[in-house]
Parts: sequence; C-alpha cells; structure tokens
Amino acid sequence: MMLLHSKILGNSNKHILILHGFLGSGDNWISIARKLTENNFSVHLIDQRNHGRSFHSDEFNYELMCNDLLNYISYYKIKNMILIGHSMGGKTAMKFSLKYPKLILKLIVVDTSPKYYPIHHQYIIDALKKIDFNFLNSRKKIKSELEKCIKQEGLISFIMKNIYWKEEGVLDFRFNLKSLSDNIDKIGEELKSDKKFYKEVFFFKGEKSHYILDSDNELIFNYYPNSSIISISNAGHWLHADRPDEFVSKLLALI
Repeated sequence: MMLLHSKILGNSNKHILILHGFLGSGDNWISIARKLTENNFSVHLIDQRNHGRSFHSDEFNYELMCNDLLNYISYYKIKNMILIGHSMGGKTAMKFSLKYPKLILKLIVVDTSPKYYPIHHQYIIDALKKIDFNFLNSRKKIKSELEKCIKQEGLISFIMKNIYWKEEGVLDFRFNLKSLSDNIDKIGEELKSDKKFYKEVFFFKGEKSHYILDSDNELIFNYYPNSSIISISNAGHWLHADRPDEFVSKLLALI
C-alpha cells in the first residue's frame, strides 16, 4: 500500500484532515493548521498523489484519490474526522463523503462545487512544460521563464514553492507534471452519485471568486441537504491565503 505523505501538527484526538488544490501541497495550509492546533485540534496536511512529497503515479482520478485517503485514515486509525478540501481537494473530499459518510463528522468544501468545470489550467501546464531543468539551474532563471507565460505574480510564487533541489545542481518540480498533464481533463469532473450526505457541510466561497455561483445551489443542496454557504469578503479562489484570519475565525465558529 502506498501511503500519502503528510505533516501532522498537534496531538489532540480531534482530527482535521486538509486536502490541497491542483499543483499545491499540504504546506500551502501550514499557517492555517497552526491556528487550528491552538484550538485543540490535530491537523493532517496531506499531499495528494502526484503532489508534494507523495508518491507519483501515471493514474490520477478522484476515485483513486478517495482510495488513497481511505488508506491514510485506516493507517492512522482516524475516526470522526473533520475533512477540509480546497478546489481539487474539495472534489476529493466531496466524493469521499458520499462514499464513506460514517467516517466524517463535518465536511468543509473550499471554493469549489459538485459541478463540472471546463479545463482552465492548460496555459499553466503549457508554461511548466517549457521549463527545461537541464538548462535552467537556478530559481531566478526558472522564475524569469515562467514570467514569459504567466502574468499573475501570486500564481508564479505558488508554483515556485513546488521547485526543489532533486540532486546537487539539478532542480525539479515536486508534482508529477506528466501525469497531471495527461489527466488534466479529470480535474474538473462533475461529482456523480445517487447518494446524499446528511451531516453538516460548509461551503466557503471567495467573494471575488467565480467557482461557486448562486446557480450552483440546487446541485449543492441535492447532494448535501444540510449545507451552508459562507462567503469570505474581498477574497479570491485562494481565500484561505487572501483572508486567513476571517477564514479561520468563521471556520472555528462552525467546528
């Protein structure tokens, strides 16, 4: 069994598991996790397959990521967890909740919904494919190359966190670029199930983000009848990074 890599903070028997978004890692949530541990939670910052320090695989879809999560929970003998998922991680969390509802106490979905999302990461993948680590042997050179194709400074900084020294003098991406590129059509797949999850669910959306629209409410409540939608003011898709204090404050009030 391949076990997902994680960073575990705190030693409480109240567990929060956090699943990051596309091209991210558990480390993206480290500041949020520290705040949560101050409130008597153990927080598991999980790297999903083909991301961070977790294993690489040619296969990549939400069914497999649910299996990965189930293996992780079984390994650590976690019960009654609070599951948080952002974007791609939210898709994994939603699918998992419908498959294994008894394992979850509460579900937190951050800026995504069960609906289908068209491919919108392709320009990022194309930019990453242009990075040749045989010639680009410094972080400064890689950043300059990325700036030719990607104009959002925040996104470039986000990508740069995924670059590490694979060996002396050789940089590389932590994520499995080939597999993510080959399976990019899986990222935005619609959640399809004949089941419902009746426990509490909280959908957080960024006020400036367009990932969760009013028109998505019917689909959300179809799968999650006991759900609430909470908006984070002046925040985009990465609302936990844009407005961390407001996000944590509202989250703690709910869990």
